[in-house]
Amino acid sequence: MSKPKEGRLVRILLIGDVMGKPGRLILRDHLHSVRDECRPDLTIANGENLAGGLGATPDLIREIMSYGVQVVTMGNHTWRRSELIKGIDSLDNVVRPANYPPDSPGMTSVIYDIGRGRRVAVFNLVGRIFMDSTDCPFRAGLELSRQLRTQTPVIILDMHAEATSEKAAVGWYLDGKVSAVLGSHTHVQTADERILPQGTAFITDIGMTGPHDGIIGMKCEQVLTRFARGLPSRFEVAEKNLQLHGVLVDVDEKTGRAINIERVSRTFPESD
Repeated sequence: MSKPKEGRLVRILLIGDVMGKPGRLILRDHLHSVRDECRPDLTIANGENLAGGLGATPDLIREIMSYGVQVVTMGNHTWRRSELIKGIDSLDNVVRPANYPPDSPGMTSVIYDIGRGRRVAVFNLVGRIFMDSTDCPFRAGLELSRQLRTQTPVIILDMHAEATSEKAAVGWYLDGKVSAVLGSHTHVQTADERILPQGTAFITDIGMTGPHDGIIGMKCEQVLTRFARGLPSRFEVAEKNLQLHGVLVDVDEKTGRAINIERVSRTFPESD
């Protein structure tokens, strides 16, 4: 997995939904070795599950940034924690969904300087199928991608949605307009990574960074109480079988076209 030598490619690592304390411990103990192996120019992580699996706080976002994450994307749990509603405007390099109401706090995109005059734009959208009502992700994505394109050709979209069809539709709709449409939210890494005809890298879901001996990161018995018995249950983050999931994307820095996409999947011993 050596980094291309041409010097004209930008390599981006996007880490799947970081799930609670176990996910944060993975980043603390292992992100440095993953970065050493993959050699990305930019490391992005989805942080909407940092706080007990639901939402995030400014302190927890700063924590994972201290481990080597450079940009944090969010999702449908962005406002689960009141601390982030109050504190998101104090954070650098954090993006909330761009199709939230325009007067919502937080930034809709980040343009990150990776050096030598190269910049990467990152933004985040949420879907509308089986999720809360938001503005149209197709319209918002098209408008924002056009704006960002005036500043850099390298544009990464974290498409946070429930329905696989909606994520695929956004990928095809923005093909050639962004460098990558990388799905998140469902916590299960899919095997459909590809480069679309106009040069946009796509995968339905990049997966989850956290405990995989559970139900999408939560303890099985509590989730089964709700599903099998129809009773209310408070979910807690699982603890075992720690894995980091994500993708690596190589992008031509001049054209913004993706050259390669590959899944990243690592299993680690439990951290203390």
